[in-house]
Amino acid sequence: MRFSVIHLRCETALDTLRSRHGTITDTPAATTARTERNRDAAAAFEEHLLPHTHVLLTAARSAIDNMPPARHHHAWLLLVDDLDHAAAQIHRILADIPPPGSGAAREQHRALWPYLSVWAEHATVLTNLVDQHRTPAPEFTGEQQTAWNERAHAAHERGELEPFESWYDARGRLITLAHLIEDDASTVLVLAGDLDEPHWQVLGQDDNEYRAGQLAPPPVPPGVLRPRVSRYQQRLTAPEVRVQDLIHDVTVAHQSGDVAEALLTATDDTPHSTGPLVHLRSLIRTAGQFADALDTRQGRNTAAHLNFIAGQLGSLSRELHQTAEELSAAVGVLPPHRAPHPRLLTTPAAPTTTPPTAAADPAALPVRRR
Repeated sequence: MRFSVIHLRCETALDTLRSRHGTITDTPAATTARTERNRDAAAAFEEHLLPHTHVLLTAARSAIDNMPPARHHHAWLLLVDDLDHAAAQIHRILADIPPPGSGAAREQHRALWPYLSVWAEHATVLTNLVDQHRTPAPEFTGEQQTAWNERAHAAHERGELEPFESWYDARGRLITLAHLIEDDASTVLVLAGDLDEPHWQVLGQDDNEYRAGQLAPPPVPPGVLRPRVSRYQQRLTAPEVRVQDLIHDVTVAHQSGDVAEALLTATDDTPHSTGPLVHLRSLIRTAGQFADALDTRQGRNTAAHLNFIAGQLGSLSRELHQTAEELSAAVGVLPPHRAPHPRLLTTPAAPTTTPPTAAADPAALPVRRR
């Protein structure tokens, strides 16, 4: 968590330094933000993890050795080896002790960051593996499990079973914590299996969420959607025009062509698009891929729904693009009576009567008699 906060603080600072096209506008400020990130991450690792790296890695390897065989164990062992290599490099770099705040110290922190980020990236993997040494409570069996299964399935059918957390255990079971609501009272159940399938079971029960989690089988490391993507690698930010900027462009426009240009930018889907709609469609499709990767019935249904929404958004984008072209061809301009208000002086009240638009006909005026 500490590394995530440090990294997020740096990324937030860098985001404030990017132009609407994604480039850094203040290089010295960006360098300062990264230097502070490197320094804070190094200090946090030295204080909290450096003395314990060997113990943690040994515990993680023994946890994998004691699990039932699974195809992903080799991948976990590679991650542990990666952490081991990073720890060795960190110990090597920290062998020198430069003066605090010196150029040598800043260079040391810069050299540490790639290895510190490996530990930050795989902290969940390491924590979950080490936690496998925790012994869960005995699971319900026999008549006790049958009775709880009947209550839980009945509540599920009534819509009174509310899941709030899930993970996989070392046996490959999907474990879910859920609130069972009966007669305005609630208890926490530990469930095993896909709740959208008919054969899930109740493994345990407690009145407290934390204790129920401790009773349950411990979680193994969760999967990822893109194995080669890291949140701690430097992001190549795709240029994107903000919707707020486009709204502002429309608000201050005089010509219909300016408004059309804003709409065409929003719907741009060329290979180097800066339009927000194409990025939104990419977000929806990626979320659909994630939902499908959950490998559950609800996940597959959600993926199909998201893909349908992405298709609808594509149709909407094409229709909006065509409308923008029509607006551009109209060559319109706002009429002059829509005059802007003064910036410094008080705006006078609008006249209560409408002045004549042309001089009155003399023949129509009343004759003045003596």
